[in-house]
Amino acid sequence: MQEFVVLVDDDNRQVGLMPKLEAHNSNTPLHRAFSCYVFNAEGKFLLTQRALSKKVFPGVWTNSCCGHPGPGEATEDAVKRRLMFELGLKAESLMVILPDFRYRAEMKGIVENEICPVYVAFVDNEPIPSPEEVETYEWVDWVDFVARLKENPATYSVWSLMQVEKLTDDNLFQEILKRISI
Repeated sequence: MQEFVVLVDDDNRQVGLMPKLEAHNSNTPLHRAFSCYVFNAEGKFLLTQRALSKKVFPGVWTNSCCGHPGPGEATEDAVKRRLMFELGLKAESLMVILPDFRYRAEMKGIVENEICPVYVAFVDNEPIPSPEEVETYEWVDWVDFVARLKENPATYSVWSLMQVEKLTDDNLFQEILKRISI
């Protein structure tokens, strides 16, 4: 089944649809997406490496899950769908933490150009990664993850670098981290 991305204007109003693989090229139009950071009951963050076979940003380490809401699909439903598809995870709770995040990034001639709200999900099971989406994963302490980003930023996705910079300055995210005893 072919996936479509929802093309939007600068005000996030839908202006069209495009097949996902066609949309991601050297001139990627602005479209809707999301990012999700998953935490387990021990307060560890699920760090993933994108599959080496992916067209867009293959092999980079990044947040737990990314994706695109389909036509007419609520973003929260898309997050839950992709968590299950990519990682075999069911979110026990889900909250948006950066509702207005937007970015543009390029790697090897492929551009990401997204309005991309950022979510946090809490899970109580181990991932079962889909090999076409996730190369590998590890559970890490959030503080260690932030330190790794600073030590070797080229290893990580541009969007996760930008998101973590915003999250480390965000009081709401600090409250979430306290709640899970990090």
